[in-house]
Amino acid sequence: MDVRELKAKLKEAGVVGAGGAGFPTYAKLGEGIDTVILNCAECEPLLKPHRLLLSKHPGEVLEGLDTLRQSVGAKKAIVGIKPSYKEAVSALKSNIDEFENIEISYLPEIYPAGDEIVLIYETTGRVVAAGALPISVGVCVFNVETAYNVYGALRGENVTHKYVTIAGEVKKPCTLRLPLGMSFEEAVSLAGGLTCDDVIYISGGPMTGSIVSANKRIGKTTNAILVMPPDHNIVNKRRVKSSVSINRAMSACCQCRMCTDMCPRNLLGHPIEPHSFMLAAKNEDAKLVDAVLNTAFCSGCGICEMFACPQGLSPRTLIGECKAELRAAGVKPPKAETKPVSETRDYARIPMSRLISRLDLTRYNVDAPLSEAHVDVKKVKIALSQSIGAVPSVVVKVGDSVKVGQCVAKADEDKLSVNLHSPIDGVVTKVKEKFIVIEKSSVKKEEKVGEPTNE
Repeated sequence: MDVRELKAKLKEAGVVGAGGAGFPTYAKLGEGIDTVILNCAECEPLLKPHRLLLSKHPGEVLEGLDTLRQSVGAKKAIVGIKPSYKEAVSALKSNIDEFENIEISYLPEIYPAGDEIVLIYETTGRVVAAGALPISVGVCVFNVETAYNVYGALRGENVTHKYVTIAGEVKKPCTLRLPLGMSFEEAVSLAGGLTCDDVIYISGGPMTGSIVSANKRIGKTTNAILVMPPDHNIVNKRRVKSSVSINRAMSACCQCRMCTDMCPRNLLGHPIEPHSFMLAAKNEDAKLVDAVLNTAFCSGCGICEMFACPQGLSPRTLIGECKAELRAAGVKPPKAETKPVSETRDYARIPMSRLISRLDLTRYNVDAPLSEAHVDVKKVKIALSQSIGAVPSVVVKVGDSVKVGQCVAKADEDKLSVNLHSPIDGVVTKVKEKFIVIEKSSVKKEEKVGEPTNE
């Protein structure tokens, strides 16, 4: 398919990166790409939607991937997957012979193998320079669900649902196909309900997810709902105030370098040094300005604070806040030198089994089988901003009847944006600046005269 035609279809269908920040997929298709990579690393503990989707729909995912490859003129596509995902690997092998230009690359059982920069190095041996995009080395990366949605877009299917793993303190951990705009609380009820009364909801994985309320809504980048006890370590880490984290750094950071020595981006030669940033933060040292500016190259994987630091400090959290402040102030990432890949990299990578044990997640690391059964909801609250770029313009009003897949917010042709569609049949009951509410219309059956009743 012509790349311009494909771009138009993907924008119309609302396809965005389903595994991370939600970058509009059509905007990633450009010139100079010789290799397309399918990301099935799924390295966050407990998350399973991508491997299960590939197991269930290997042909569709591969066709979507191959369409992306052909549209940009890439010579080959690579599926990056861990060998421990046996069902997905088996399904992949049974279908891959139908696609001449797709090959499998087995990833090490490490975290974060799914980080785009790490994935590219593991599958191609190419190093993306600090601050550069994958296209700079001729590569483009897509998530499994993204490729599946590309397949759907080619057949006129718009993005209305999301595959989500529900795990933790629930009776029946599972992976479901959920309508956009459904509440986390409703989703958890489909997993058999809670196993304890007092819980905390986390949107995303235990390493990079964030604490949210039970009223949080399913979006295009929601991959998991973790339900955790309030005293669990991954919850406590997220509850620490910045002021406390700074005070802890000032009193306890011994500059051991463990955070830097185990940083995946630093091991690939990027100039991010968490230990130097911690020194600058705790001493308010203006001489260490590079350590602060280089936080722009942090991937936010969380290894520094969830695994590496022997003092239990929070480099990732403080770095994230620093990055946000720099962006707000209009400070652009510096031009930085990318050093050679560290000779110690192979010895500093984090095994998944060790990570799960360290995070105290072993009891939650169970099967979460996939079900694609229809999920019935009475109301959805759809956020207008579900991807990177401009917010699409609402094209419906209160009182309008809409059907599943109908466009409710349209992207501007000249802006980085995608369309947004209704996941249910219903009536628009609210249109606000940041969201739309759609409710199922109640159809009242009229009684015929003389018709017997059950009374």
